[in-house]
Amino acid sequence: MGTALDSREDQVAELLDRLYEAYPDTDISLDFSTRLELLVAVVLSAQCTDERVNETTPELFDKYPTAADYAAADEQELADDIYGITFHNSKAGYLKGIGEILTKEHDGEVPDTMSALTDLPGVGRKTANVVLQHAHDVVEGIVVDTHVQRLSRRLAITGEERPDAIERDLVDVVPKEDWRMFTHLLISHGRATCTARNPDCEDCVLADICPSERGDSAVDLANGEAW
Repeated sequence: MGTALDSREDQVAELLDRLYEAYPDTDISLDFSTRLELLVAVVLSAQCTDERVNETTPELFDKYPTAADYAAADEQELADDIYGITFHNSKAGYLKGIGEILTKEHDGEVPDTMSALTDLPGVGRKTANVVLQHAHDVVEGIVVDTHVQRLSRRLAITGEERPDAIERDLVDVVPKEDWRMFTHLLISHGRATCTARNPDCEDCVLADICPSERGDSAVDLANGEAW
């Protein structure tokens, strides 16, 4: 049987301690060297693996080094350039639109505010948070990707289902100084151990504090009904 902690805050504090120790070098896994490259890579990574994105972007970045290059691109040619990326046709449209807006409204530069970023095609809060954190060193929230969404529910940190609602829950219980690393720690653990279909609970460093392993209701715990 696992160990029941007193609150969500205690749960977060304990899992952070353990995951920092388990994954001391965790960080963003997308390859980039400029703010524009990061923005493009994160847009491409939606519902696509980082590995596939990293295979595609070297030639893409060489061909389109500036926002103006994306703005001037032929959309079908751009779609062909990212063929193999999930929803490549739609994302080609996003990249061209991003290039146009950056060129016309931001002097070709990637903006540093949530509102300006989320005004770009194909950019929601998750993408904007990644760009703010890793391009501008601005931490306004917590990136909620599929790993964070899955693990935060399994660990009963939240009972919410939608990413925006999960983020609102998480920022209430995760210390602000850990917002950026929280995402990377959960991604690393989600890839290594707590996978979607076959989580390796026997070798999990969080097994004894995991409500799912105890059989508790994540929703009830997250709502404070059984801590």
